[in-house]
Amino acid sequence: MSWIKTIPFEQATGKLKMLYQRVTGPDNNVDNIMMSHSLRPHTMEGHMAIYKYVLHHSGNTVPKWFLEVLGVWVSRLNGCDYCVQHHFAGMKRLLQDDPRADAIGAAIDALDISATPLTAAQHAAMIYAQKLTQDPAAMVEADVQALRDAGYDDGEILEINQVTAYFSYANRTVLGLGCSTKGDIIGLSPNNSDDPDDWGHS
Repeated sequence: MSWIKTIPFEQATGKLKMLYQRVTGPDNNVDNIMMSHSLRPHTMEGHMAIYKYVLHHSGNTVPKWFLEVLGVWVSRLNGCDYCVQHHFAGMKRLLQDDPRADAIGAAIDALDISATPLTAAQHAAMIYAQKLTQDPAAMVEADVQALRDAGYDDGEILEINQVTAYFSYANRTVLGLGCSTKGDIIGLSPNNSDDPDDWGHS
């Protein structure tokens, strides 16, 4: 589960119970990354709001499956197997092309952007995400211009930036608290992008 105490769904009361009910999957399953916030429910609320608005919002124009690719990529760079497992499964479900998804996953595991069966623009997004993840202080305006040159508009560049930043936050939450996938249902996500307040996982 994690290295700190967590409160299971069955023992939750008050605000925590309400938040758990919003994020549950089948059989009242709560992902361990969310359960790790249980001693400070307000941090879970903040985490879910960022996650939902950054990755699962109808206002995004970058395809959700590719935002998940970026999440898997950043998580691999950060050594966060928990998020790699969860978001690879989510990406695979969204892409609906298992051989291509597996090839993307293998290339990410090998840290080889060029081997991913993706477009040049998507490779450019991965290059941006890698630099921002591994050497954020080295970012320069030319890194954003490279994304423009690849065909992204500034709103899409913001999406790529926010997904990259979110996953580094999530990875550090998981790695710093020792979250495991034990008991999790891998690959669930809030699929109702049209309602920002619908956090239900399926």
